[in-house]
Amino acid sequence: MLRPGALVRRLWPRCAPALAAFAVCMANSILVVLVTGKHTIDINGEPTRTEWFVLALLILVLPVAATVGWLVSRIRSARTRTVVSAVSVGVAIAAGVLGGPSARVLTNLVFEGIVIVVALALTACGVGSILGWGLRTAMENVASVGALFVRALPVVLLTVLVFFNTYVWSMSSTISRGRLWLALIFLAMIATAFITSATVERVRPMLAGDRQSSDDNVRLTGTPFEKMPHPAAGYPLSRTERINVVFVLATSQVLQVGLVAIVAGLIFFVLGLILLSPQLLAQWTRNGPSDGQILGMTLPVPQALIQISMFLAAMTFMYVSARAVGDKDYRARFLDPLIDDLRLTLVARSRYRAAVSGIGS
Repeated sequence: MLRPGALVRRLWPRCAPALAAFAVCMANSILVVLVTGKHTIDINGEPTRTEWFVLALLILVLPVAATVGWLVSRIRSARTRTVVSAVSVGVAIAAGVLGGPSARVLTNLVFEGIVIVVALALTACGVGSILGWGLRTAMENVASVGALFVRALPVVLLTVLVFFNTYVWSMSSTISRGRLWLALIFLAMIATAFITSATVERVRPMLAGDRQSSDDNVRLTGTPFEKMPHPAAGYPLSRTERINVVFVLATSQVLQVGLVAIVAGLIFFVLGLILLSPQLLAQWTRNGPSDGQILGMTLPVPQALIQISMFLAAMTFMYVSARAVGDKDYRARFLDPLIDDLRLTLVARSRYRAAVSGIGS
């Protein structure tokens, strides 16, 4: 609806939620360094009391960061958001000096600068808003996520029987993490391409034809577009705007299906922690490396279990993507209301463009 120039206005306060979440992660880094005296996490074998505390910090940091970002997003005052952004950057700089992920201060500051620039860029181009909206939409449709997960359970259970065998565990213990990421990205690209192509077919009539509905005036009541007349000729979408519409719908579906895949991966991970013993792990992995690596950190978790959980999550993502696109109940509960909301947004856009053109003339 807005022109590109409007997207860069008040950029600093609009970045406050992302910067606040990043500040929480960097504050956590300071605490880890203060507790362990090291800039890297290397936990082998049985964790000590201090190492258990560090593990708890690692588990809690992302939920806490997400909560802080959500709370900051509810702040309406631009001045308060500006202060929050400034404080968040200050915390990040302090973390780079006192306890960043690296022992080199300059490396930490460069890393933090890159993260801040990326956050500003994503906010300026609107991707950050789309991702935030997609996550909110997915969380508001938890019932649809649960229904998708229930439908995926037969294949998930079959996956357990197929993939939890000696050969796959041996592969997971020997394959490099880089090669595994390439496989996961390949599977994700296939599933995303499938969702995108199906989305294009669903929204093609909306992009090409009349988007008005009889209840549009009622649904726009209380908005700035309520008293704006709908233009007779309309304002056709540009090629970039058509791509944006498809991107919004595809992103919301990918995020929702991704939540199902993450839950499935966590279930496999917890199941492996319960069932695996050192003897069984040594037999399945042929005495492969046991300590897992996550983001450069060594944790007392089997490497094979981490990689199998990632692989099974990717397989679940592919299956649920195909099931979601072809499932009528899913389309009726989630996709059709989403398309209708976007159609109403395009109606408001046409009214807004007509009103602006009238003022300009």
